[in-house]
Amino acid sequence: MVVRYKQKCTRCKKNYVLSGWRDRYPLCYECQKSELVGNIKDPKMKKLFNIPEEYYRENAFLRNIKITYLKFKRLTDPQIEAFKKVAKKMKDEKAGIKSDDKKNR
Repeated sequence: MVVRYKQKCTRCKKNYVLSGWRDRYPLCYECQKSELVGNIKDPKMKKLFNIPEEYYRENAFLRNIKITYLKFKRLTDPQIEAFKKVAKKMKDEKAGIKSDDKKNR
């Protein structure tokens, strides 16, 4: 189990962010919001990043993958698979289905 704690955003020093020992520079959603805006022309990527804004607000990993795509205009296959896996996990959690419940069925 990952230990999480609240830490102030390193950029604005106003908002708190859930952080772990691996997060070197935790940033809040408000600070990264401007970096998430961009025009995605590839229809496959547009479909991939078309998830509720709430997911981006809650998960820094999803924000970082989208920012990486907007900067470099490409992603590796493992990055795409990890993005899909985390987005699906968050969708299942919102629907009330836990990953353990799905394995037992």
